[in-house]
Amino acid sequence: MYLDDALLYNQGYMISINDLDSPLFYLFDYDSRSFKINMSFQHFHQFHEIHILLSGRASHLIEGDYYTLQPYDIVLLRPSMLHKTEYPSGGDCRRLIINFRVPDDSPALHEMLQSCLQPFGAEVPIYRFTGETRAQAFSHLNNIFTLGKQPMTPLTQQFIHCHFLQFLATVAQHAGESSYEPQELSDSITQKVYAVTSYIHRHYASELSLEYLAEKFFISPYYLSHQFRRVTGFSLINYIQITRVRNAQQLLLYTDMKIADITTSCGFTSFSQFNRVFNKFCHTSPSQFRVNGVVTPITAIPFEKDPSPGSTKV
Repeated sequence: MYLDDALLYNQGYMISINDLDSPLFYLFDYDSRSFKINMSFQHFHQFHEIHILLSGRASHLIEGDYYTLQPYDIVLLRPSMLHKTEYPSGGDCRRLIINFRVPDDSPALHEMLQSCLQPFGAEVPIYRFTGETRAQAFSHLNNIFTLGKQPMTPLTQQFIHCHFLQFLATVAQHAGESSYEPQELSDSITQKVYAVTSYIHRHYASELSLEYLAEKFFISPYYLSHQFRRVTGFSLINYIQITRVRNAQQLLLYTDMKIADITTSCGFTSFSQFNRVFNKFCHTSPSQFRVNGVVTPITAIPFEKDPSPGSTKV
């Protein structure tokens, strides 16, 4: 165990309370990650997640928006929010990930928790604190770290729960002091590609095409197609389809919407198209996915080309 400047840290250390299906659960995961295991596409959870970078540099994609991170930045992710962390090539980066679900089954508790969780709903849900504010927030996490070394009795769990709520309350109380500001990328074409991905995530239910997006972002269709694949690792058509599929997965898992309604609300022109695209990436039908409820990793479809300008919309 050692103090990583502001946070206690042990490589591979975990603290867990209950399992993922419980109304109340916590998982504190202290580990390191590198470029070698970067995810290919954004994913989502049915619980809240907090990511705190402890060393090195990283970036975070949230609903297609690109954010750079430095040590001790706190990333807050709501349930069902598409996201992924990207680590640069080089050495490992230490990080703490906290997954949690807290029930709010009484009116008084609901109001309190909504206040604590309010920072998760910010337009840019990333917080950068310094000095006393950071020390105050992280002191609660360090108390949890120490408690996790003790026998996990109901009383120990209660102490962990209380310290975590204090951590959330501290972040919420001082959210306005955050100095985090999204940075523009030095590479202008990469910046433009991420502007396109952000637009796709906000308009995936609309008709989208290579020609339309190229015109909207003042770039030639050929150059956009080439640079989009270079930056994201996906063809533009794959990216649009996967974004629609990921959003459809959320609706299949967490709502009772009819599949026909999910088809149109996620931008597919027909059920047959929805079924075909869903099968292509998930290797199962939408109806069977709803039954199984297992979200598998999505990767690019090799050698699939973007449609040429003027062709049928995606």
